[in-house]
Amino acid sequence: MQIVIGSDHAGFHLKQELVNWLKQSGYQVTDIGSHDPEPVDFPDIAATLCNKVREGTHQRGILVCGTGVGAVIASNKVKGIRAAVCHDVHSAHQSVEHDDVNVMCIGAQIIGPWLARDLIESFLKAEFVQDIDFIRRVEKLTQLEQQN
Repeated sequence: MQIVIGSDHAGFHLKQELVNWLKQSGYQVTDIGSHDPEPVDFPDIAATLCNKVREGTHQRGILVCGTGVGAVIASNKVKGIRAAVCHDVHSAHQSVEHDDVNVMCIGAQIIGPWLARDLIESFLKAEFVQDIDFIRRVEKLTQLEQQN
């Protein structure tokens, strides 16, 4: 699976650990930055990451910022992206299974590396459940997106 990962300065150190772990776990990883702890605007990182997912070059995206909130707001502004903040394993897999989420946002100031690895593993192994109710709801999300 091709994964794209990015962070702002608040998530830089955690992202670095996660990139190494993802590669050791056998994932193909594209790190789009930031590449140092200097301040950077999270909407710029989110836009670059989301475009890679939307274009289909990467199946899933992972964004790390201070709380995950800014990253999820920015990501959900991009058409074709369904992003969720996940700080527990249940949300990490259910967001994919029920809502077909393709970008997970996490907060480096909220969780540590061990939990981040559990969340990412759950997120990446999850698959969208082809249930008529879930399909209908995701289609309605797409319709909402088209209104803007």
